[in-house]
Amino acid sequence: MKVVIAPDSFKESLSAAEVAAAIGRGWARVFPQAELLLLPMADGGEGTVDALLASLGGERRELQARGPLGEPITAHWGLLTDGSAAIEVASASGLHLIDPARRDVCRASSRGSGEVLLAALDAGATRIILGLGGSATNDGGAGLLQALGARLLDVQGRELEPGGAALVGLARIDLSQLDRRLSEVEILVAADVDNPLCGPRGASAIFGPQKGASPYDVDLLDAALGHFASCAAQALGKDWQHEAGVGAAGGLGFALKAFLGASFCPGIQLVARIAGLAEALVGADLLITGEGRLDSQTLHGKTPVGVAAIAKQAGVPVIALAGSLGEGYQALYQAGIDAAFSLAPGPISLQLAMASAAGELEARACDLARLWRVATGAN
Repeated sequence: MKVVIAPDSFKESLSAAEVAAAIGRGWARVFPQAELLLLPMADGGEGTVDALLASLGGERRELQARGPLGEPITAHWGLLTDGSAAIEVASASGLHLIDPARRDVCRASSRGSGEVLLAALDAGATRIILGLGGSATNDGGAGLLQALGARLLDVQGRELEPGGAALVGLARIDLSQLDRRLSEVEILVAADVDNPLCGPRGASAIFGPQKGASPYDVDLLDAALGHFASCAAQALGKDWQHEAGVGAAGGLGFALKAFLGASFCPGIQLVARIAGLAEALVGADLLITGEGRLDSQTLHGKTPVGVAAIAKQAGVPVIALAGSLGEGYQALYQAGIDAAFSLAPGPISLQLAMASAAGELEARACDLARLWRVATGAN
């Protein structure tokens, strides 16, 4: 018997690797001879670095970088065994790094993410995998570009201040000192949105309010990013602002695609491809996936549905385990998941459910294995 275990993390409770390990322990209690392949997954957001390190092996690295408002923070990234670097933008530029009372989307800068990318280049990375989820910034990736050597200058030839609002004063983009190593590496971006840079579906209008932008801020930032795009078009010879996905992460997708030539892919598809999920499913009898909550929103780019689609192509049935099953979870049965189960053993507080998640995962996996044995006659 071959079982592939490919879950996402249970946020604020267990990493994807811990979830996979708990499920594996439970299944092995019933089928100790089973071949269990543990492939922790992520959708390009929080946990992507740790999931890829757990699946492929490598080294988790840390560095001092600038946070979204310029404060020193400790960021992390992963150097994988194949020479790739895995980076989460949120590690240095995440909304979680700023207390809600201090959030200032007009000043927030992606420079720290550029510093992490620079560290990956210094380590000799040949490919860079970037997850864009959870950013606090709306600067079009200007800060990231500055960290990599680009100069964004006003009419007097001075460097712009950090943040998206400052881009209204941009007069010229100098790329002469942009790190030359960038042309020698492949940059893959895990992003699940197709928004353009500006306009009613742009970065500022759609994602700005989540980061604390007022209606006035949204209009200011949208105009600033439009001006940035116009200056970029002069420097690059092409206008990139209407390309699908460049509005991701406060326009960080714009800098990555227009200036760095990055390729974009839906997060779970990219992570699954790099981790080798399709190859792992060859000859498998079952795939077990899961995440903290399964509901109708899981249909939109989340890990369980993404891995289920790949499993269905291989003809492998899929069972999902979740901390809780929310409204509309039955829609998942039309998206490749054959059965879904909640961990909760009965009425329980969220705090206790999170604390006991590993034990409940192991117990529920054991229950499922017993049911599988009855249903299939497997030994």
